[in-house]
Order: sequence, then structure tokens, then C-alpha cells
Amino acid sequence: MDMKKRIHLELRNRTPSDVKELVLDNCRSNEGKIEGLTDEFEELEFLSTINVGLTTVAHMPKLKKLKKLELSDNRISGGLEVLADKCPNLTHLNLSGNKIKDLSTIGPLKELGSLKSLDLFNCEVTNLNEYRDNVFKLLPQLTYLDGYDKDDKEAPDSDAEVYAEGLEDEEEDEDDEEEYDDDAPPGDEEDEEGDDDEEENEEEEEEDLSGEEEEEEDLNDKEVDDEDDEEEERGQKRKRELDEEGEEDEDD
Repeated sequence: MDMKKRIHLELRNRTPSDVKELVLDNCRSNEGKIEGLTDEFEELEFLSTINVGLTTVAHMPKLKKLKKLELSDNRISGGLEVLADKCPNLTHLNLSGNKIKDLSTIGPLKELGSLKSLDLFNCEVTNLNEYRDNVFKLLPQLTYLDGYDKDDKEAPDSDAEVYAEGLEDEEEDEDDEEEYDDDAPPGDEEDEEGDDDEEENEEEEEEDLSGEEEEEEDLNDKEVDDEDDEEEERGQKRKRELDEEGEEDEDD
């Protein structure tokens, strides 16, 4: 895909000054230029241009807030001195897979005082004797080289974790704001508790009514039973009277 078209798609109706992260991997650069990338991307913090055919970074715009720059798998062989002026606040730089052959090529990077992580995997310079020791001497501000510090301790994230942590902090802040917005305003919880109490009282009243209805039914049943007993007793009494009358008639 054409670089300029890709940048247009990445904008997604945003203005360049709204963009903090831009990924242009595998696009086609025009004679080593990143067409469409301008000084207007003043808030850009992360730029990835992996395998886009770059031969130089001389045409990069000024990106003063850029912290992480991915330039791996290109054809860059020098000209890194411009980075100190164009991207003075870089903390992570990946130049893996480029045509960097000697230490003098990366010497200008010492002007990047904030640079903490540098990757040079698959560059010829890594084949030099005492490569790591010499790079740390040349660039004393570095903490990690190819993902490891001076004591061969692996970086927490070999892909420049500081930038990622910055983005995570921003996301956490946004999440906190969303949680705050979702919280019920003061008083709502009390209202909910009041509603719960009312529901409980209604349930208790229903239970009481049910109990009363059952008692009334029991009383009604008892009254019916009593009436049945009285009627039976009257029937037996009447029968005895008839029997007595029959006996008197026989005697006569």
C-alpha cells in the first residue's frame, strides 16, 4: 500500500495532532521518503515504519514528542545524526536488520540524552569484537542493548516497555474516569436500600396476610365440623325418641 494512503486510513477522520501512535509497516516509501508524515503530527509518541524501504531518516519531520521509533528491516546505512534534532526525546530506537556496519554510524546517537533502549539485531556491526562493551561505552545513556543491559539482564519488555507503560497509564486514567462516571451519585445507594426495605416489608405483609387467611380457613373448617357434629347429635337424639315411642306403642 502507498504510504500516503496508509496514513490517510490511519487518521480515521482524526486530525494529525490527535494521533499518538502510527503504524506504517510494509508500506511503500517513495525514494526513501515517508510521504504524508509531516510536522503536524506534533503529539506523535510511537512511529513504526518496519520494512518500508527506507534508506535514510533525513526526510523525517520534526516529532519532538516521539518516544519510540521502529526502523527495523530497512536499508539505512547512516545519517542518524538528524535524529537528535528531529526526535530529541527518543527513548527507544530499533534499527535491527539495517545496513549498519561500524560503531561510527551509531556514534551520533549519543546526542539523544533520553535514549534508553537500542536494538541492532541482524546488523553487521553486531559481529565486531566486544561489540556490546563498546556500544555501552559509546552511548553511556543506554540501559538496554538488543534487549539486555550491561549485566546481561533481560529487559522487562525488549520492545521498549517505557512507551507501552506510558500508554497503559493513560488507559488506566481513562478507565478510572469511566468507573467514576458509572458510579451512582450520592443518595442513589440510599434510595436503593430504601427500596429494598420496602420490598422486604411488602413481603412480610404478604406473609402475614397469608397467615391470617390460613387461620380463617382453619376456623371455618372447625365451624363446619362443629355444625356437622351438632346435626349428627340431633339425628341420634331424634332416633332415640322414635325408638322410645315405638316401645310405648307395643306396651299398649
